[in-house]
Amino acid sequence: MNEKNDLSARAAALIDAVRQKTPLVHCITNYVTVNDCANIALAFGASPAMIDDYDEAADFAALSSSLYVNIGTLSRYQETGILRAMLAAATVKIPIVFDPVGCGAIPRRIAVLECLHAAAPIAIIKGNMGEIMALAGESANVKGVDSAGDADGIEEAARALAQRHSCVVAATGASDVVSDGSRTVRLHNGTPLLTKITGAGCMAGALCAACAAATGDAFLAAITAVSALSIAGETAARTAALPGSFRVALLDAIAALDGQTLGQKIRIGDARPTR
Repeated sequence: MNEKNDLSARAAALIDAVRQKTPLVHCITNYVTVNDCANIALAFGASPAMIDDYDEAADFAALSSSLYVNIGTLSRYQETGILRAMLAAATVKIPIVFDPVGCGAIPRRIAVLECLHAAAPIAIIKGNMGEIMALAGESANVKGVDSAGDADGIEEAARALAQRHSCVVAATGASDVVSDGSRTVRLHNGTPLLTKITGAGCMAGALCAACAAATGDAFLAAITAVSALSIAGETAARTAALPGSFRVALLDAIAALDGQTLGQKIRIGDARPTR
C-alpha cells in the first residue's frame, strides 16, 4: 500500500473513530459562526461546547478532549479566555487547533498567535491560503477574512510555518494543502459553493479539533477533517444550487458521511513542485 492509499484508509477509520468516541470539543470561536461550528461538530459525531468566558474557559478546557480557537471576532475579553484555555489544555495535554482568521488583513493577529503559541503548543494551524501566507511572512491576495483563489508558493509557506511552530498546517483553498514540515499533500475535493456561505473555514477548524481528539496524528487529523467537509460539500452541491439550501444540505451530508464513503471519495495528491 502506498502512502496516499494508507492515508486514505486511515482517514476513513478516523471518521468512524470520532463517532465511536464522541470527543468533547471545546470551541472558542467567533460570534458569526459559533452556531455553524457547534452544529457541524455535533453532526460529525463530536460533542461541542462553546465556552469563551475567561472565568470558565480554563476549567472547561481541562475537561475536554481538544480545544479549537478561532480569532475571527477577537476582543481583549476573549483573548484572556483563550490564553487561560490554552494553558489549561497544555497542562492536560489535549490538542489545540488554532484558526488565525483575518490575520492577513489585521497584522496584530499574527502577534496574538505568536504570543499564544509561546504559552502553549499548537497541534494544527488551519487557515485559508491568504492567512497561511501572511503567517509565513509572504504576501497574498486577501480581502477581509477571505483569500482570493490559490496562492503561489503556498506549499513552501505551509511547510515553513509547520517547521517553525512544530505543528501541522492546513491551508484551505480551491484545493487544500496540509503539511507537517516534512510531508506535504494537496487535497482535491470540494465545491465552489463552500465559498458562498459564511463559516465553511470555521467549520473545517472545528472538524480538525474533533479529529485531533480521536488520534495522536495531527497530520492525519487535518487531512481527514478538511477532506470530510469538502466531500460533504460535493454531496450537498448535487442537490442544492444556492447558498441557503446548500448550508442545510452540507450539515445533512456531514451527518451521513461514514468512513467507507470518505475512503472511496477522498482525493489526496502530491504537492506542486517548488517554485
